[in-house]
Amino acid sequence: MTTAARTSAPVSNTRPAIAGILAISVAASLFLFWLIYVHPASDAGSTRYAFLPALNAVLNGLSATALLIGFTFIRARRIAAHRASMITAFVFSTLFLVGYIAHHALHGDVRYPAHGDFRTFYLSLLASHIVLATLTLPLVLVTFFFSLTGRFPQHRKIARWTFPLWLYVSVTGVITYVMLHLALSRG
Repeated sequence: MTTAARTSAPVSNTRPAIAGILAISVAASLFLFWLIYVHPASDAGSTRYAFLPALNAVLNGLSATALLIGFTFIRARRIAAHRASMITAFVFSTLFLVGYIAHHALHGDVRYPAHGDFRTFYLSLLASHIVLATLTLPLVLVTFFFSLTGRFPQHRKIARWTFPLWLYVSVTGVITYVMLHLALSRG
């Protein structure tokens, strides 16, 4: 891609694409809510695929790592390396989402067994994680849309919000997994 092609944004209207991204994001959020809180687990008592939560935590950690590397690359103006890192983070987050859906479809929701201050902290962290993950999905998709369509001023503007939220969601995903895993192994 030439420098001129990279710096000039297409003139076409972005509203239909952003509306589609928002519709997909709302549908995905509603599906996840249904899956976790309404749909009965298909194999709740089984230990099959018990590795999925640990794998999901690893994928979240890898996503956070790729995000930080991508941030470092863009600060150094290494655009191609930044793009590769951000696509890698997106792939890890997508694989996480597939594993998360599979785990909840099979095993359902797992309650945090501890009480007191640890439970309060865990539930507060989990609540912030869930709310921000719901907001982050459309932000990530819109940020990628702007980048992939050459709308770099818009990409930079929204990426300033997307990056810290996506990083927070990835890191808190790992922390909530570790907290739940430790609480379950003690109880």
